[in-house]
Amino acid sequence: MSTSTQPPGLLSAEQLGELLDLTKQADSVELKMTVPNAERPLAVASLGLDPLDAQIRQVYFFDTADLALNRRGVVVRARRIQGRNDDSVVKVRPVNPTEVATARKSKSLTVEVDAMPGGFVCSASMKATFGRTDVKEVAAGTRAIHKVYTKEQQSFFRANALSELELDDLVCLGPITVLKQKLRPEEYAGRLVAELWLYPDGSRILELSSRCAPVNAFQVAAELKAFLVKRGLEISGDQQTKTTTALAYFAGELARVAAPAGS
Repeated sequence: MSTSTQPPGLLSAEQLGELLDLTKQADSVELKMTVPNAERPLAVASLGLDPLDAQIRQVYFFDTADLALNRRGVVVRARRIQGRNDDSVVKVRPVNPTEVATARKSKSLTVEVDAMPGGFVCSASMKATFGRTDVKEVAAGTRAIHKVYTKEQQSFFRANALSELELDDLVCLGPITVLKQKLRPEEYAGRLVAELWLYPDGSRILELSSRCAPVNAFQVAAELKAFLVKRGLEISGDQQTKTTTALAYFAGELARVAAPAGS
């Protein structure tokens, strides 16, 4: 296995061993937590979050109308980023690092363990960078979806998606507006990143994350936990996933539009 979800703090000895083994095989580890809605004002105040200091992003997903890729563990995403070039990614999760050995020869592929309160998952992501208007043109329907994915990414997609699917068969789901702010708190040696995802229905998800080298994962996790507890933030609440929430929202909107009148 390469994924686990348990009540916070209840990972078994076997799961902890699995997590340790995965971190040894990964390129990086990202520690994540979503802030409960009730604690968001405290997080904003205690961490000094300011939307005027944040970088604006627009995130688009591509899937079938019934989210067949998501069920298979494949995420196809593209982003517009303020002041930077657009990028795209094909991500597969969960994965066993040994199962992507061939693709891992590519410099564009990263194997990462995402660890959050009560669970972890290992993913393989192939990323590419494009021009600053490419994703906007795809979203507008004036450029084909495959145009923002390299041949290498397209090959990785075909190897993991449903055999009959091509990138241009997918529908565009989005955008989600995201505010990203990098933080350097004095009491925490690592780099902390805050992302506020703004969903079209008015809901919000605030995620805090810190990326580190696999060899430092357990030490950094302990330091991050101590820092957040000192700031009064709950680090063991139910975790929301940004991507799943976004996909569910847009798939629901597609179904609503497609439903016969009066149904």
